[in-house]
Amino acid sequence: MAVFERLTHLFVATEAGLASTLFNSRPFQAVTVFLLEISRSPFSTTDATSPDFTPFFETHNVDLPIEDPESQDFSPDKLNDVIVAGFVLFFPNYPSFLAKQGFYIEDIFVREPYRRKGFGKMLLTAVAKQAVKLGVGRVEWIVIDWNVNAINFYEQMGATVFKEWRLCRLTGDALQAIDKLSI
Repeated sequence: MAVFERLTHLFVATEAGLASTLFNSRPFQAVTVFLLEISRSPFSTTDATSPDFTPFFETHNVDLPIEDPESQDFSPDKLNDVIVAGFVLFFPNYPSFLAKQGFYIEDIFVREPYRRKGFGKMLLTAVAKQAVKLGVGRVEWIVIDWNVNAINFYEQMGATVFKEWRLCRLTGDALQAIDKLSI
């Protein structure tokens, strides 16, 4: 994703760092990740049980073969043909104007070989369905202004893209400088 977004200079995440910060809380109470796993073989629905979430299983026919030169890098289990094609990472926020919890999508990403096949729609729909199920007031995210394909996709899905809002961020030296200010 960092390569696609032209942000490799900001990428510092490691597998150990992700494991220790991402997968240590219950779904929908902190960071939640939906993985989009694909396979030529049917998935077993009996292995995927959780008290918090029931995975979505959907048969999706695509033109084969899909050329994926990195498939081995995205195969969580080398013993079968399951490949991670994408993911969505989101967490609760609180839009005070609604007086309800919301979901903020930090990342939604479909790997290049699997784009324009309906998988992005599946990921966004999965988050929206969970939001409706939990009574969440809204789902929101940002999109890079040069990613016209994503902007068009989000608008086709019914999202409003606010041109008047700007992202603000404190990080690195700026964040450390503020830490030194007295309150």
